[in-house]
Amino acid sequence: MKAGAAAEAAAQRDALAAAAAPGAFPYKLVATDLDGTLLRSDETISPRTRTALEAACAAGAAHIVVTGRAVPWTRHILDDLGYKGIAVCGQGAQVYHAGEHRLLTSVTLDRQLAGLALAKLEAEIGPLALAASRDGVDGEVLVGPGYGVQEGPLPFVPFTDPAELWSAPLNKLYIQHPGLSDDALTEVARQVAGDLVGVTMAGEGVVELLPLGLSKATGLSLAARRLGAKAVDTIAFGDMPNDIPMFGWAARGVAMANAHDELKAVADELTTSHDDDGIALVLERLLAAGSGDGASPVDGASPVEGGERE
Repeated sequence: MKAGAAAEAAAQRDALAAAAAPGAFPYKLVATDLDGTLLRSDETISPRTRTALEAACAAGAAHIVVTGRAVPWTRHILDDLGYKGIAVCGQGAQVYHAGEHRLLTSVTLDRQLAGLALAKLEAEIGPLALAASRDGVDGEVLVGPGYGVQEGPLPFVPFTDPAELWSAPLNKLYIQHPGLSDDALTEVARQVAGDLVGVTMAGEGVVELLPLGLSKATGLSLAARRLGAKAVDTIAFGDMPNDIPMFGWAARGVAMANAHDELKAVADELTTSHDDDGIALVLERLLAAGSGDGASPVDGASPVEGGERE
């Protein structure tokens, strides 16, 4: 960030923090997904969103990242943010202390059940392309033949021998099908193997098999307890169906404009997209309300309102 832009961001942060006295922000916890939510399409976080998050924290809230990415695919983003607190990674499987670079809790997939789930699913719809996330702070992501990996800097290890998939503890499996859409694959996987594993869709081409009962809400509730916060204290931001349990747990769920229709259907509020400072718009409005002036200190900071959840 150039000196002029940095000074402007600092001035905006100070103005926002001054607008809401400590304790005036209505939530103790601001939970944000990463991809499609906190991160823009270029995988960066806008200065405006950084400023709004810092101001919310100055006003008494804590920011917590809640992501489907496992720790090895999240750590560099947290380090870049200067994030020293707790993060929830791996769809809730991992509670990670970013400042200490260590796992506080970790849940692994029962490999015998996962193998049975895959066998049942392939018997129903034919061969699947597979990838897997190994457990641990340095756990590798294994990618098998035919599995389409999105372009980007995230590291992975190719494998050809199926035995490699099961040779170490896993957080989750990724599955793809040559003829089914993500929505269709998710639905059939739940129908065929939902009694053995959890199934969620986390993004384009990202359908996952998880430990049964695991979700972002599981990890977030554990992390919140460590932070002295409760569901009633939490506002959550997301964009994909894997954020639905988190919205169900938090007091308020805010879906991005680019969100999947399933998440929009259960959101309390809609904001603008991840590329248009959707998180910042909501936080700025809440900070302004805390100051008592009822207006955002930033022009255009008015989210698109959605309906209340039933």
